[in-house]
Amino acid sequence: MTKPGNPVPSRLIGGVALYDGLLDHGAQVGMVGQLRAVVAAAPLYVPVTPGGRAMSVRMTCAGRVGWVTDRSGYRYQALHPGGGAWPPIPSAVLAVWQTVTGLARAPDCCLVNWYGPGARMGLHQDRDEGDLSWPVVSISLGDEALFRIGGVERAARTRSVWLRSGDVVVMGGAARLAFHGVDRVRPGTSALLPQGGRINLTLRVVDQG
Repeated sequence: MTKPGNPVPSRLIGGVALYDGLLDHGAQVGMVGQLRAVVAAAPLYVPVTPGGRAMSVRMTCAGRVGWVTDRSGYRYQALHPGGGAWPPIPSAVLAVWQTVTGLARAPDCCLVNWYGPGARMGLHQDRDEGDLSWPVVSISLGDEALFRIGGVERAARTRSVWLRSGDVVVMGGAARLAFHGVDRVRPGTSALLPQGGRINLTLRVVDQG
């Protein structure tokens, strides 16, 4: 289960809200079970940047559209790169969105990133969406990750925090376009995933309206 009631952020870092341990162990296990069905329908793959560099994470998506990157650029599309529609966003994931945002509008996309040992994500903004007024919600499952948070300008000062399994991050308002990234994952810090590693789920509203 998530923490009962209407949770308030445990802390704010540069306007980014962190909900420490929002998901208890049972909720995490249930969510991972639902994600197995997502990966079975839309297998993880190694994305490539427009410059042709293979990313260190493996990726898939759920929802009406999925976010992809390849030599053609960054974009949302209705089909998995291997063909076929993306599976629905799991109910446990949608429940977290509702809990921390209170929004009637559901996200269009759930990006699923799997981090193995040595995987990282450079500083970036989430700005491929049609309406940047909607928040972005991020869920951490598995091994701890060193999350770096900056400002809306790339040169802004950054701060780092360890995200643990069950933590949830919300970027909204003035922090919606905050630069952020993952510097490293600390292997062996969680037994949630049988093969180890970390899953990060990122929920986004893609279209206006």
